[in-house]
Amino acid sequence: MTNSTVVVITGVSSGIGRAAAEKFARRGCTVFGTVRSIANTAPLSGVDLVEMDIRDDASVRLGIQSIIAHSGRIDVLVNNAGTNMIGAIEETAISEAASLFETNVFGTLRLIQVVLPHMRAQRLGRIVNVSSVLGFLPAPYMGLYSASKHAVEGLSETLDHEVRQFGIRVTLVEPAYTRTNLEANSPLASSTIRDYDRERDVVSRAVSDNINGAPEPDGVANTIVEAALGAWRMRRTPAGQASLLSKLRRFMPARPVDTSLRKTLGLT
Repeated sequence: MTNSTVVVITGVSSGIGRAAAEKFARRGCTVFGTVRSIANTAPLSGVDLVEMDIRDDASVRLGIQSIIAHSGRIDVLVNNAGTNMIGAIEETAISEAASLFETNVFGTLRLIQVVLPHMRAQRLGRIVNVSSVLGFLPAPYMGLYSASKHAVEGLSETLDHEVRQFGIRVTLVEPAYTRTNLEANSPLASSTIRDYDRERDVVSRAVSDNINGAPEPDGVANTIVEAALGAWRMRRTPAGQASLLSKLRRFMPARPVDTSLRKTLGLT
């Protein structure tokens, strides 16, 4: 990848996506950042904003067409946009689960399927899918979010095998708690069940405390840039908690990991 690398990154209105877009621009890349509404998004130095709803097929096609018309190529796709929700699995309506998957999984898939023909034609590309440590860990009371990130992980590993014949590689970035609006303002499932109230409240407070003490998006953004422009690795975890959790999951027996998870969340 050179300084003229063309990068498309979704969800740059705030948080991790915005920080990463700024870093790509400072590296000399040509950067296109997608947002749902340009009118409601503050300008971003060195980044061309593209209005796109990743939940809508036509919107994705038109957005990518406009980027190709402007730049002639796409070298890096970063699927960063996502959403979260708090609630027990039993409490989560199918419509709520579908809405979450529409963004976190099918939104990612839409971008991949529209961008891949261009990458195949140029026989070069890097796709970075922003997952989470909850893509390899369970997440009580965030089960559908965790399930969506597990899906992104399986999709990414499989896709990498399929497209490396074309000079394209796929990689995952797996952050832990990060101080962003997404994590701080996660909506609650609309139809709660009283039996879950006590534990759900305990977990919600633990998550809130972890977010308040979490680092700013800068470290995750650095990891995304390295995943896109550096040597290929299937998984990258930002330094700190995410890296530690990845090692624990890989090398520790299941029971201590389970116990540690429950203790961290305040569950008996």
